Amino acid sequence: MIKRSFFALSKPRLTYDMLDTSLQSAEELAVPGSLTLLLSEEIDSAKKALIGPGDVVKKGQKLKLYEDSTPYVLSPVAGTIKGFDSYSDDFGNKATYILIKPDPAIKGDDQWAQTNLEETLEFAADYLGQIPGALPVSTLTNPNYDIRTIVVTGADTDILCDTCQFVCTAYAGLMVAGAKILKAMTRADRLCITVPENLSAQMDLDGFNVLRTSDTYPSTLPAMVMKDHLGKELSPGAIPEDAGVYFVSPEALVSLARTYETGHPVFDKIVTLIDKGGKKYRVKATIGTPISKIFSCFNVQINERDRIIIGGPMRGFATYTVHHPVVPDMDTIIVQDRNVIPELSDNACVNCGECVRICPANVPVNLLVRYLEANLYEEAADRFDLESCIECGLCGYVCRARIPLYQYIRLGKHQLLTLRENA
Repeated sequence: MIKRSFFALSKPRLTYDMLDTSLQSAEELAVPGSLTLLLSEEIDSAKKALIGPGDVVKKGQKLKLYEDSTPYVLSPVAGTIKGFDSYSDDFGNKATYILIKPDPAIKGDDQWAQTNLEETLEFAADYLGQIPGALPVSTLTNPNYDIRTIVVTGADTDILCDTCQFVCTAYAGLMVAGAKILKAMTRADRLCITVPENLSAQMDLDGFNVLRTSDTYPSTLPAMVMKDHLGKELSPGAIPEDAGVYFVSPEALVSLARTYETGHPVFDKIVTLIDKGGKKYRVKATIGTPISKIFSCFNVQINERDRIIIGGPMRGFATYTVHHPVVPDMDTIIVQDRNVIPELSDNACVNCGECVRICPANVPVNLLVRYLEANLYEEAADRFDLESCIECGLCGYVCRARIPLYQYIRLGKHQLLTLRENA
């Protein structure tokens, strides 16, 4: 929702959506005939792969490309590998997708039947890095971070989204149990949860320090929560983990609790679909399911030049194929009709100052974008606070010249990091 004041110099006000209580459960989607798993490692033709087309895999089996590989995925089903190939993300990073054809006749993975689930970060890093909610255990096991505070994102971080609120209310008991497991793993001193101040649903949050967040965007972004509720301001280029704070989704905690309760990893991901008319649907789909199956389930027609957004409208990214799979950190899918998509342009900045006035981090965006357009990334960081941006997307929202400022800044940060790594 957006509210604009009558006065021309005031800022537009974006507000978060509250939980849609009409969707009290998620519709379960059947496992499709083919699953696609995304693996964050590039195919190396000089190495001998551990997996290949025709290989039989069991449910819960750990799949990695090479003997010395660190990235892995867990097969959500028993079946056969149909093939794998390379793909590139929106920054050009090379990775791999693995196609699996489910086969119910194949028995479950004996490994999980005999595995003693240890409540340690090392075990979680080895086996639970791909559960729904995307528990980033690689961050928690990083020796450079001393995590003392865990913050559960019970308040969704983008407008229109309410998946986190739904998980918190529908699975509160499991979320609390998962939080206690994670706290024991990390030995964190403090357990917090962000909750919208206007949320009417009742939750038993025993053991949590509740942080009531404003309904005004971007108050629930990690940098804002750090500043407004934890009294910690991040320095340019820093992340919450540098300050000993770790943000985790409620679904990751639910998945963690379910895994230790059942003795097997879980693979059903909760996703909220928002159609062209703004209607919401809730679905529970197996990781690897093509999003086209979700569209078919709710009769959402995708036409040429319609836009499919993974995530919210402010911070999400567009995908150009209905074959994009459900992944562990996917919470929301938005479909925009081709006739209502806001147009972007390569126009020059008109110096209206709207981006500067609305920026919560006081970044001089109008000057910053000039350096990003010229590929001067180090200068953009040194002179115009590129690394201070919290990536809320408000600058692009208000830009009168319709410059894709948010995308410029994300790309600029990526390029800056690449330059420094290769220096």
